[in-house]
Amino acid sequence: MAKLVINEWKKEGRIEPEIYGHFSEHLGRCIYEGIYVGENSEIPNVNGMRTDVVDALKELKVPVLRWPGGCFADEYHWRDGIGPKEKRKKMINTHWGGVVEDNSFGTHEFMELCRQIGCKTYINGNLGSGTVQEMSEWVEYLTFKGVSPMADMRTENGHEEPWVVDYFGVGNENWGCGGNMTPEFYANEYRRYQTYVRNYDEKHPIKKICCGANVDDYGWTEGVLKTAYHHCAPQFHGLMDYLSLHYYVHPEGWEIKGSATDFNDQVWYKTMNKALYMNTLVERHGAIMDQYDPDKKIGMCVDEWGSWYTCEPGTNPGFLYQQNTVRDALIAGITLNIFNKHCDRVKMAALAQMVNVLQAVLLTEGSKMIKTPTYHVMHMYRHHQGADLLQSSLSEVEEIGIGEWKVPKITESVSIDEKGAITLTMNNLSIEAAETVEVRFAEGGYKVTEAKIVTNKDMHAHNTFEAPEEVVEADFADYTVTESGLDVNMPANSVVEIRVEKA
Repeated sequence: MAKLVINEWKKEGRIEPEIYGHFSEHLGRCIYEGIYVGENSEIPNVNGMRTDVVDALKELKVPVLRWPGGCFADEYHWRDGIGPKEKRKKMINTHWGGVVEDNSFGTHEFMELCRQIGCKTYINGNLGSGTVQEMSEWVEYLTFKGVSPMADMRTENGHEEPWVVDYFGVGNENWGCGGNMTPEFYANEYRRYQTYVRNYDEKHPIKKICCGANVDDYGWTEGVLKTAYHHCAPQFHGLMDYLSLHYYVHPEGWEIKGSATDFNDQVWYKTMNKALYMNTLVERHGAIMDQYDPDKKIGMCVDEWGSWYTCEPGTNPGFLYQQNTVRDALIAGITLNIFNKHCDRVKMAALAQMVNVLQAVLLTEGSKMIKTPTYHVMHMYRHHQGADLLQSSLSEVEEIGIGEWKVPKITESVSIDEKGAITLTMNNLSIEAAETVEVRFAEGGYKVTEAKIVTNKDMHAHNTFEAPEEVVEADFADYTVTESGLDVNMPANSVVEIRVEKA
């Protein structure tokens, strides 16, 4: 029996809502067909945005959305996506599938999407193939109120009032698809470009995101921070607000990746082990950040994370369309618990991606839409947004796995909101054995107000358009309230959320 001790009197930091952010790239059917169908579509929509998709995203309380990429960002020229749609430039999406991009979804459409969802905006600028002037004028177009060429152009295109841009990424993956740069070269380019990401609205200053490392490239983190710090030490914290990190779980490695739905027990544990590697990455990159930013004024932004498998048979390999099983529910639960536990450094994240791409929360097919197991986990975890992390510790946790792929059987995180409601999220990583978790609080006297679970006895279970409810969020009742806490009986391969309040 695992034991979880929670000190509800010890708060360890705020879990920023932005940790539960999402990512939408011009990739495959994420934007087109997934989110945007156009105003003339027979699929119900508001200003071109699918009503079913927007409603589902609002239920998740999506806090922030990143756009337009991804690798696409560093070949995106924003002027191609404004003005009358019939006059917008068509281009080939060279990164993703070689299909024609007609730019019918551009700046105005993205800001409208965020308005409908009710989320903050994260725009990724083009440093790789763009210019300082282009980036500067995009910021002016978006946010300047007054008389200027860009503000006048925005008005001519139907939006007189400026928008609020909450976050602006200065380049993306500049160590790779964003220009194959060295960290020192990128850091100097970042310093130059970010100078012109001006704050025209003092009430809503733009927070700037610097391109961080790919997986365990600690040299990139060191090189970027060292170069930026030594050249701008007095203004270092005005130079960047976040440093990004990208990490995907490839069960069988980058080249092979592996099937989303056809895998054995060993691959399950290999996947769990690789999902847990996120904790190592956050701690080691965080330690480098601590050298230059000991007060943790710069947030870590894990703005691409999730599973990445071989695409579904019969689909365009450049579209990265994959199914989503119970295994992905566990990846989401594990990763979000890690972010919660490191909320002193991790301040924002973005699941890749929102619809129809990689570990999507929603899949669409024509007018149909289904919610994936990952959607249901993120819906359960929404109560952590804006809450305070509570001190918690697990003991007597069994190590499980096959061969070299060992993992702890249980992972968890706990938070308390402003009204005193405590949210506990736990994962059972075993595919064969249930586990009773003895939960103990510093002070007893709690009642359960909500208990939910995402699971299926079959680790391969997933939702399809023919059977959309194989893996869903369901009520959970296999627990006992004790004088000092709870005894929770978690079935195999499950994600459980329990909320308690003082009785």
